[in-house]
Amino acid sequence: MLTVNDLERTKIIKNGEKVTPTFSKAEMKRRNDNLRRHMAKEDIDAVLFTSYHNINYYSDFLYTSFGRKYGLVVTQDKHVTVTANIDGGMPWRRSFDDNVVYTDWQKDNYLHAVKKVLSDSGNNTRRLGIEDDHVTLEVRRVLQDAFPNVELVDVSNATMAQRMFKSAEEIEHIKNGARVADIGGAAVVEAIDVGVPEYEVALHGTQAMTREIARLYPHAELRDSWIWFQSGINTDGAHNWATSRKMERGDILSLNAFPMIAGYYTALERTLFLEEVSDKHLELWEINVEVHKKGLELIKPGVRCMDIAIELNEIFREHNLLPNRTFGYGHSFGVLSHYYGREAGLELREDIETVLEPGMVVSMEPMIMVPEGQPGAGGYREHDILVIHDDGSVENITGFPFGPEHNIIKK
Repeated sequence: MLTVNDLERTKIIKNGEKVTPTFSKAEMKRRNDNLRRHMAKEDIDAVLFTSYHNINYYSDFLYTSFGRKYGLVVTQDKHVTVTANIDGGMPWRRSFDDNVVYTDWQKDNYLHAVKKVLSDSGNNTRRLGIEDDHVTLEVRRVLQDAFPNVELVDVSNATMAQRMFKSAEEIEHIKNGARVADIGGAAVVEAIDVGVPEYEVALHGTQAMTREIARLYPHAELRDSWIWFQSGINTDGAHNWATSRKMERGDILSLNAFPMIAGYYTALERTLFLEEVSDKHLELWEINVEVHKKGLELIKPGVRCMDIAIELNEIFREHNLLPNRTFGYGHSFGVLSHYYGREAGLELREDIETVLEPGMVVSMEPMIMVPEGQPGAGGYREHDILVIHDDGSVENITGFPFGPEHNIIKK
């Protein structure tokens, strides 16, 4: 009698045809050539990526974990995504190169599949690249047990450095995302009114963005785009999700539109008020806008991230608002989301010494928060995305206006 132990441990499922990719073959080859040059320089025989962001960046496939492990194995001549049987042929259709599927029928089939890819490539793995910023202690132990004579080498910092510099194709992709965010922002404003709950506004904005992404990228997966729309006390955190709270006249509002296109995040964030704004709220809003405008001027090639933060701190300090600042002034864009990815080496914070260079894409997003019960209570933030071009020019790709002259919403 056939049992699960008799069933195959790995499969090749080439179901249908490869889909239209997000990026050209030349662009994907550029990324993987950069990776392989690093591997050769550091004497790394193979890399096993496990994170959403690097698997997506180097293969154009974005997995859904649901408790299962995923991987991308790269050697000097192999490039194979390792995916679960539950996904069928979709990972092969969306992967830049090859794909192998592992089944659930036996324990450790994931590792069996990884070993099979390495053995099929004839790779004598002595040094295996992994992502120390993603693998848990348990996964590292399992990998070391599976490869007892192999040295595990961190590649997370090197790959992050590669992702920080965007190609022309990536920049165009990010620009499309910024335009979609503007559309989402317009839809949010359209839905704002006294008595309307936050979630209804968020739904309206998300639908508008999803439809525009489908128009721009008819072959893409439509996933992960979202709106954070907050009102009143709920504006105190930058990452507060929509609730059932109904808007009231005079409310401080926070618009946050996040279209996700093939794993790439873009954002639009704006402070707004409904119908009217108190004198204290207006004063604080204008101070945050002053910081935002100055920050936009400071972003240019040759400037250190930390120096931007230090200079902007002085404006808040002059107004006795430095303790009200809630996070850094901006960050890099690319393959990231609210649940994966982060190019931490390119954040506008006091502890980041990275120098801005052409090819980088960063935000300017100052925020202050005044606690409930104090005059002007609420969270204030603005957010634009800037591209540093090869000629040294800086392009603001966010079109939605900011400030009191535009965003006191009257119905």
